[in-house]
Amino acid sequence: MSDCIVIIPTYNEIENIESIVRTVLSLHKPFDILIVDDNSPDHTADRVKTLQQEFEGRLFLEKREKKSGLGTAYVHGFKWALARKYQYIFEMDADFSHNPNDLEKLYDTCHFGIADMAIGSRYVTGVNVVNWPLNRVLMSYFASVYVRIITGMKIHDATAGFVCYNRSVLEGINIDKIRFIGYAFQIEMKYRAYAKNFQIIEVPIIFTDRTKGQSKMSNSIIKEAVFGVISLKVRKLFSQL
Repeated sequence: MSDCIVIIPTYNEIENIESIVRTVLSLHKPFDILIVDDNSPDHTADRVKTLQQEFEGRLFLEKREKKSGLGTAYVHGFKWALARKYQYIFEMDADFSHNPNDLEKLYDTCHFGIADMAIGSRYVTGVNVVNWPLNRVLMSYFASVYVRIITGMKIHDATAGFVCYNRSVLEGINIDKIRFIGYAFQIEMKYRAYAKNFQIIEVPIIFTDRTKGQSKMSNSIIKEAVFGVISLKVRKLFSQL
């Protein structure tokens, strides 16, 4: 059993799932994988079950009854991982927008460095995004600027979804109180860690937009993020986080 678990939420990722699993499990540093699948109509979970026969003890599957949002999928995965002896718990997308090779950089930053939480950051050294349209880049970049202004966090990529947590972070921020389920979930996780004075370090990565499958972004997810940041700040002021 590895000391690291990579949580990958999926919904209709049949085109990517086998490649991402094989790539992560072939890295020099051993990682386990937990797929949290929201009953994908394209039978992503069935492909994972087939792969489990090949990667017994390293590839795990939690299949939920319906699509319930990114945030709840990760919280489900966090609880699963914390019930076991994993020391480092990762978030990563299934679509190769996050380079699996960068998992080792995030791990090193937490294991050998001083970070309690390492963020794979698109913006800490400029704008490192490939294949996104300009409007999407600007929206994402200025969303993080907005978050910094409202919350005071010195984080360049507050909406990043490529993260390594020391288990002490997830044990310390009360994940049962996580409120947001979409884009704002990533902001809330970082803000809760920041409010508890955990050491957060951004690690520069190159983010490459998916080439297979469809993005899960929607207007409702963006709206949740915009108003959710203000809600987080107010709740912290009144000690309600």
